[in-house]
Amino acid sequence: MSFFIEVLLGGLLSGVMYTMVAIGFVLIYKASGVFNFAQGAMVLFAALTFVSLTERGFAFPLAFIATLAAMLLLALAIERIVLRPLVNAPPLSLFLATLGLAYILEGLAQTLWGTQVHGLDIGVSDAPISAAGVSVSRFDLFAAGTAATLVATLALFFRLTRSGVALRAVADDPLAAIAVGIDLRRLLALVWGVAGVVALVAGLLWGARVGVQFSLSLVVLKALPVLIIGGFSSIPGAIVGGLIVGASEKLAEVYAGPWVNGGIETWFPYFIALAFLLVRPAGLFGERSVQRV
Repeated sequence: MSFFIEVLLGGLLSGVMYTMVAIGFVLIYKASGVFNFAQGAMVLFAALTFVSLTERGFAFPLAFIATLAAMLLLALAIERIVLRPLVNAPPLSLFLATLGLAYILEGLAQTLWGTQVHGLDIGVSDAPISAAGVSVSRFDLFAAGTAATLVATLALFFRLTRSGVALRAVADDPLAAIAVGIDLRRLLALVWGVAGVVALVAGLLWGARVGVQFSLSLVVLKALPVLIIGGFSSIPGAIVGGLIVGASEKLAEVYAGPWVNGGIETWFPYFIALAFLLVRPAGLFGERSVQRV
C-alpha cells in the first residue's frame, strides 16, 4: 500500500505540472477561441532565455526579471502583430498561424542562444522526503506547490477581479461583451501577457526537471490529453485533467507496463483522451456547443 501511495503521489505531483502547461492553452482559448499551438515554443523560449542569462553572469533575480520582461513583450507582440489582424479569420487560419509561430519562436531561440543542451538549477534539491514509509521528491513537492499557487492565483483572478469577470463574459458571449463596452483588444493583450508569465514559470520548472533543450517544446503534446479530458475552456477542468493524466500514466506504467513490455506511460494518457472523445467530447468541464437551425 505504501508503494501504491508513493506512485500515486508522484503521479499527482506530475499532474500539477501538466496542469500548469495546460492553463496556458485555456487562457488563450477562453478569451479568443484560439488553440495556441505556440505555447510549447513559448515555454522553451522562456527557459532558454533564463538559463542563457544565468550562464552569462546574471544573478537569479535579475535573470528572472529580464526573462519576465522579455516574455511579456514577446506575448504582447504576438497578439498585436499576428493575432489581432486575424481576429475575424476562420479558426483553422488562426490555428495555422500559431503553428507557424511555434517554429518561428524555436528558430528565434536557436538564433539568439544556440542549440546546445543546458542544465538548469533553481536551487531546489531532488532528494527524497520520507514519511510513513512513503518517499516523495523535494523538487516535485516544490514544483507542485509553485504550480498550485499559480493555478490558484489565476482562478482567483478570473473570479474576483474586474478584468477576470470581463474575460469570463467574453468567453461566454463575445458579441454581448463588446456591446456592453468591454474592450476586447485590451483583454486579449492582457491574457496573452498572462500566458507569457505562465510559460516562464512552466519553462523554469520543466527545464530544471528534464534540462533545457529543444524537445522541451514538446511538453505541449502532454497537455493535449489534459485539455481533452478536462475541457478546453475550463481552468478547473485543466486541474482535474492534469491530475487524472499524471496519476493514470504513473499507475499504468508501474502496474500494467510489465505486461506490455513497458513504455505505456508515453501513450496511455492519449488512450484515456480518445475514450473521452468518444464518450464525452466536451470533456468533464467543457461546454457542449449547441447550434440552432
